[in-house]
Amino acid sequence: MISRTKISLPDHWHFTTDIQVRVTDLNYGNHLANDKVASLIHEARVRFLQRLGKTEIDLFGLGLIQTDAAIAYKNQAFLGDILKFEICLSEISKIGITLHYRITKEKLEIARAKTCLAFFDYQKQKLARSTQEIDEFFAHLTKIQ
Repeated sequence: MISRTKISLPDHWHFTTDIQVRVTDLNYGNHLANDKVASLIHEARVRFLQRLGKTEIDLFGLGLIQTDAAIAYKNQAFLGDILKFEICLSEISKIGITLHYRITKEKLEIARAKTCLAFFDYQKQKLARSTQEIDEFFAHLTKIQ
């Protein structure tokens, strides 16, 4: 048997958005391509940050850079399907944040994912440590259940 990536999910979500599967998201099997799932997760994350009034490159003077990603595929999705992306800020530290994602189509789980994002100074092109402003900003979210 093949060892599978296991991603446990939180019991709450901070953000939800819907994204429709486009023709450019399909592979030769005529279903949602595995690499496109990563792109759609990125789109959902951008929407999440926008809802908070921030971007990946403007977070109180710092940015975020993805350092790690894991995706566990559960079921297929097809052209025109409306996918629900749920996001939870599951961890914050002095060096970055961890987000968990659940992707569903109606009640069918399509995939789950986890990304780790480090704080990054894009002007200096190097990793950075969190600031008090960032800590307070994300601490508010972690209290929302």
